Amino acid sequence: MTDRATTEITVWDPLVRLFHWTLVLAFVFAFCSQSDWFETLRESLLPEEWLQAFHVWAGYTIVGLLLFRLIWGLIGPRYARFSDFIYGPRKIFTYTKAVLTLRAPRHLGHNPAGGAMIIILLLSLTITVSAGLLLYGAEKGLGPLAGLLAGSSDAAIDAFKEVHEFFANFTIILVIGHLIGVVWESLLHRENLARAMITGRKRA
Repeated sequence: MTDRATTEITVWDPLVRLFHWTLVLAFVFAFCSQSDWFETLRESLLPEEWLQAFHVWAGYTIVGLLLFRLIWGLIGPRYARFSDFIYGPRKIFTYTKAVLTLRAPRHLGHNPAGGAMIIILLLSLTITVSAGLLLYGAEKGLGPLAGLLAGSSDAAIDAFKEVHEFFANFTIILVIGHLIGVVWESLLHRENLARAMITGRKRA
């Protein structure tokens, strides 16, 4: 029997894997600490000021992670680079159609549909945290934008809040879509993609 180690190669480098799982934890923490979905549970566990502090620091963590991913997407190893998984609309559509008909070719890195999902997720998170920073500065008078947003109108605060909440919820929808895609591709190509994001290794 061929040794498994000789049939696998490293695809996801340690920093990509650390980024991925830290982002998962930070977003879950940020969302659960303020979302109306978990309001009753939160009130029975921790004081509101603690939850607000956790939410803010989770948001700052996401900002740092997004900045890192931008840099790593330009200078990182092959499969971490944006150039490896950004495709044109036609290729994305063709690949998505092939996935639905169970004929999609296997990719070692992100496939065209997965790459598009990653970019949309990163953009949605960027808008979410940007609106969060604006809201924090305008409503609370805190954060790096507080000086610029002092005296913001109620209309501006409401607008920041609406954008922040909309894209936070939109990100949840994207995450669900991402998970469905991971399961579908794992079954289609008979490999555990979640495991690969832990070990970094995939079948050659």
